[in-house]
This record gives sequence, C-alpha cells and structure tokens, in this order.
Amino acid sequence: MTEVRLGDPKVAEVSAGQAAPQNMQSFGKSGHPFIRAGSLEFLCSGGSICELEHIEPSVAAEHRLKLFPKHTVVFAKSGMSAKIGRVYRLAEPSYVVSHLAAITPKEKLDSSYLLYFLQANPPAKLIPNDAYPSIRLSEIENIIVQLPLLEEQRRIAAILDKVDAIRRKRQQSLKLIDDLVKSQFIEMFGDPVTNPMGWEVVDLERLASLASGVTKGRKVTNQKLFKVPYMRVANVKDGYIDMSDIKYFEATEAEVSQYRLENGDILMTEGGDPDKVGRGAIWIYDMEDCIHQNHIFRVRLDAQHVRPVYFAEYLKQQKAKQYFLRCAKQTTGIASINMTQLKKLPVILPPLLLQNQFAAFVEQADKSKFTMQRQLSEIEILSSSLKQKFFA
Repeated sequence: MTEVRLGDPKVAEVSAGQAAPQNMQSFGKSGHPFIRAGSLEFLCSGGSICELEHIEPSVAAEHRLKLFPKHTVVFAKSGMSAKIGRVYRLAEPSYVVSHLAAITPKEKLDSSYLLYFLQANPPAKLIPNDAYPSIRLSEIENIIVQLPLLEEQRRIAAILDKVDAIRRKRQQSLKLIDDLVKSQFIEMFGDPVTNPMGWEVVDLERLASLASGVTKGRKVTNQKLFKVPYMRVANVKDGYIDMSDIKYFEATEAEVSQYRLENGDILMTEGGDPDKVGRGAIWIYDMEDCIHQNHIFRVRLDAQHVRPVYFAEYLKQQKAKQYFLRCAKQTTGIASINMTQLKKLPVILPPLLLQNQFAAFVEQADKSKFTMQRQLSEIEILSSSLKQKFFA
C-alpha cells in the first residue's frame, strides 16, 4: 500500500463546478442533471439523479458549464453544506454548481474506493473556521490517500457496496411508507391544487400564531443569560427534525419564554434552495427550554381547527410548494419567504374529524417507520465500523 496526494495527476483531477444560471428558464427536464449543494441531501439519501433539474447542452455552453463524467465524486467545499460532509458519486454525466468540489479519478484510483475513503475521512475536517466554512482546492489536492493495488481497492469497495445496498433497501422501505402516507392524504382530502372536495380555504394567519426566532449576534446588556438548546435551519428537514447535531445558545429569560418550543409546533424554514423553501416539520421532543433561531418560523396551530399532523403533510403538497416558490425572493440560487407571505399561505381546511382519522393513520405508519429506522441505524453502524477498519 502506498500513500499518495489526491491531486497527483496520475491519481485524480481536483476541480470545482461553475455558478448556477440565474434564469430559472435555463432549467428543465431534458439535457444533463445540474447538481447543487442542496441536491446532495436528496441524492445521498437514495434519491434518483434523474429527478433533479436538468440543463440542455446548448444552455450549458452559454453559461460555460463543464460536464463532469460519470463516477466523478462531489462534495460541498463552501457554505454550511460543507460542514455536513455528504459525498456523492455521479450516477451519470452532470453539471455541478461552484459550491461543490469535483474529483475525477484517474486509472490508479477506483471511484467507489474514493467515495468510501472520503466518507470515512470527511473533507469537512479541512475547514479552518466554522463560522465561514470553506475548503480550498489546494487543500483537497493535498489530502493523503492510502492507495492499495487497484484490485484490492475494488475488493474493499465491493464489500462496502454490499452493505450500502442493504442500507439503500432500508431507505427505500422508509420512502414507501412516506409514499403511502402521501397517497392516503390525497385519497382522504383530494389534491389541494384543485381542491376537488370543495373544502374551505383559509389564510394560515387565521389558524395559527406565527413567530420568528432569536437572532444570533444581538446585543444583550446587564441580563442573566441561560445556555439552552436551539433549532437551526440545518435541523429542520422536509417532514422531520434532525436531532443529530444540537447546538446551544445563550439567551435571556425573556427570550427563552418568548421562543420556547412546545410539542405540536410546526417549524418552517424561511429560505434555502428554491425547491426547499417553506419546508417544515412537527416538534415532538421533550427537550426543556429549546428555542429556535430567526431563520426558522414557528407555527403554533389552533387545535380547534387544524391538527399538526395534517398541516405538516399539507406543507409537502404541491399547493404549498407552488405558493412558496411563486412568492419567494430569489438571490444567487437561494429563495426566501418573509412572515407576511407565510401568514397568507392558503390552507385547505377539511373537517377536524377527518384530520383526526388521518393522524391515526400516520401514527400507525410511524410505528412501521420506527422499526425500519432502527434497522437502518444498525446497518449504518456496521458501515462505519468497516470504513474505520479499511481507512483508519
């Protein structure tokens, strides 16, 4: 086994993508996929690259976009996504946004081996300042890779491929449960876009109290501060809260009282990739005095009119997504909504009895998800153990 620099011309080509076209009409369903930093969450969780937005070669030429070959390995090199450490191997030739590093292996390096090596040795370790996450290409080129013979690389990759295949099957099972819930929603309430059952449509501000969160960096003088957990944009996913990385914040007693989360609250993001803006999830955790930052909206629903489980699923429907996409302000590929726009979100309002029946269905589905998630966790532990063995 030899140790080599990743940027050795005989090992790999290290580069980055290009800026995303600002005109949304540049994107469509034909051509080649365009990979954004935000795409990695979807792709690494088993999503198909075919479902991403695409760019025609003629449009790509106008914007001087480079087409990266199949099996190029990509990860975020700047922005908050760089701290998360997602690594993806292109399933087909693709264009890549400038926030991503792209590593194209040469004949001495197997692309699957490289993928697993970077998962075991996250490039995020190279970030010098967490407040301004960025990794220089020169630092990526200087990563030292343990390089056995190509045959041995492929043997290691094959073992990890088998484990990963099991992991993906567990993820697919979880997705099937989510799809079942979506189908049940449509069956019970109809498609909110067309509202075929003629349910009443009400602005969200009539159904809930809404609030932004605490602002980091605000000035506090002569007040006692309390260290409390707080939810960031990174914690709020589309349909669930990611509790794997909880940060703490020093807040005043008044701030804790004002921004404290309660079970049943819906947390929604104010910004992100255009297809992610307005994503939300239910807060169902017994975490004392947990608050939320200002880039997250807290929606506290009126229990006499709306069940949190119904509203959380409603946010996943095209009716809500189209509304947010239509009214969002977009700059450099990032979309955002404000409180006024959120208050005016049109909400389809079926009878509470029907919402309760849907909530009972989701409760049963969640029990199946819990079993699947436990199995998935066991597979992920095995995968981490093997990577430690091969790449430590």
